[in-house]
Amino acid sequence: MVTRLVLKPGERGTRKLLAEYGRRLVCVRYRYDARLKRRWKTAELIVDESEWEPKEPRAGTKIELRIGYGEAELQRRVKAAGGKWDGKRRIWRMRYDKALELGLKDRIEPRWSI
Repeated sequence: MVTRLVLKPGERGTRKLLAEYGRRLVCVRYRYDARLKRRWKTAELIVDESEWEPKEPRAGTKIELRIGYGEAELQRRVKAAGGKWDGKRRIWRMRYDKALELGLKDRIEPRWSI
């Protein structure tokens, strides 16, 4: 089975499901099976919501940072502290404890795994 298309609520192909499920609709996927010659339309729904407080990462955990293009001095400091530039994703990666030492906690990118 191959997923060829993932649509956000409100896009063409999602309107009936959006009318039925409203804000609970996260996305609609179209999946195909060439062997069976079948197509399935699936919906991802929110079924529960609760408070959640993310844990602080451990000292050696790799985190991602956003640093602006014009912030050359800050980029040099991050690189000197062991940070690595990911040009494909346009983001800096470094250890959490090092980012705290540099005072960059507010630049850490949020992640589901943290």
